[in-house]
Amino acid sequence: MLEKLAEVEKRFDELSALLEDTRIYSDPQRVQKLNRERRSLEEVVVTFRQFRKLEAQIRDNEELQRGADRELAALAQEELPGLRARREELHQRLFVLLLPKDPMDEKNVLLEIRAGTGGEEAALFAADLFRMYTRFAESRRWRVELLGESLAAAGGLKEVVALLSGEAVYSTLKHEAGVHRVQRVPVTEAQGRIHTSTVTVAVMPEADEVDVSLEDKDLEISVCRASGPGGQGVNTTDSAVRIVHVPSGLVVQCQDERSQIKNKARAMKILRSRLLDMKLAEQHAERTQARRSMVGSGERAEKIRTYNFPQNRVTDHRIGLTLHTLDRLMDGELGPLLEAVKAHHQAEALRTSSGA
Repeated sequence: MLEKLAEVEKRFDELSALLEDTRIYSDPQRVQKLNRERRSLEEVVVTFRQFRKLEAQIRDNEELQRGADRELAALAQEELPGLRARREELHQRLFVLLLPKDPMDEKNVLLEIRAGTGGEEAALFAADLFRMYTRFAESRRWRVELLGESLAAAGGLKEVVALLSGEAVYSTLKHEAGVHRVQRVPVTEAQGRIHTSTVTVAVMPEADEVDVSLEDKDLEISVCRASGPGGQGVNTTDSAVRIVHVPSGLVVQCQDERSQIKNKARAMKILRSRLLDMKLAEQHAERTQARRSMVGSGERAEKIRTYNFPQNRVTDHRIGLTLHTLDRLMDGELGPLLEAVKAHHQAEALRTSSGA
């Protein structure tokens, strides 16, 4: 492991030197690529340097402990347990940082939220979840672009699709895919009874042409007049675009823009991401049972979380974590929960890679 860490540090220093050379800034794409690679190595290098510094401190204290000065020896002995414990923490952290990276981690995300069982109440909760993720995205300074939505009669959302763009979006949100269950008293419930409804969340890495190649012969593209509310112009022109991917049977329709060209571009973006998501799901299914059982396997049939409003409680069933901060969570404070799920996933990956 130390040899690998030394190689990472060497590459980090090379990248730092390259980025100090003003001549490379004539090629913005290369600068962006080098900066991205340097950022991906930075945490490993900083942790490795802390680890080495701590090892040097431990060696110094062990020498003082064996020395003739009893007072210094006593102080050194007193510090050693804490230093060794910290060294073990950093050692484990380095193992986690050296785990193979998911090649999709740096990608943007197509977030799809659909109302499940529960009728209008499920649609209302779908809207609440979309607001929660939007608030969280704003706190991370991500860009949120609405690609399509289907409104429910009571003001909720039957379905919404949005593109979230920013730093490490997929890495942050990939474990959110699955069935989200809500327990609360619907606004339409006159007798105050608690109802249970579900919403499905899909988190798909944004795909480009390199990830998914689409051939014209595999696509059936048709245009029609947009339906539903949309204001002047939207419902009076043939701007809605429907694309069928014949080999997979996937169907995508976009009608939110007045421009047929824009709707087609959005539909193609969604189609590519859904096809990439299907490919990733197939890869997950081919892996070992240990890998499939990890957090973030992408199996959407899993009931991953329950939101209980009367008790202000949220429970993540995959890691057995319950928090009584549902009000803050729904306002976008997802950080602590996402970090707990990520830590659990990393621990499982570490255990599997070590053969435990």
